[in-house]
Amino acid sequence: MSKSPSIVLTRLDIQRLDEMLDTLDGPADLLDALENEIQRAKVVGHDRVGADIVTMNSRVRFVDETSGREMVLTLVYPDKAGTEGTISVLAPVGIALLGLKKGQSIDWTGPNGRPLKLRIIDIEYQPEANGDFHL
Repeated sequence: MSKSPSIVLTRLDIQRLDEMLDTLDGPADLLDALENEIQRAKVVGHDRVGADIVTMNSRVRFVDETSGREMVLTLVYPDKAGTEGTISVLAPVGIALLGLKKGQSIDWTGPNGRPLKLRIIDIEYQPEANGDFHL
């Protein structure tokens, strides 16, 4: 993998993600990947994050440049995943999207070890930009 792009996370998202990670046993490689992303992130207040950053509960339009497939998904906590149009923050694609800025790309390993190159096209909804801090 190439060097990972810089990412931004809010203190509130990190607090909620840390609480979630403390209660989970499940796949160690994904838990480690998410923890690594949290560790490398620039941290900002939830009232200071740019509207062009993927935060938790953001609806994101992105493209997998390796396949050309464009998708729109909402990045959610594992207990909210499973419905159409959502992706868990513990899924490989979810971990990759977290904290990216509109226009940024990231090389990531997807399900079954398949290489992905994800690029953020747009953030269609971000809770912080809409004052929805309770999400």
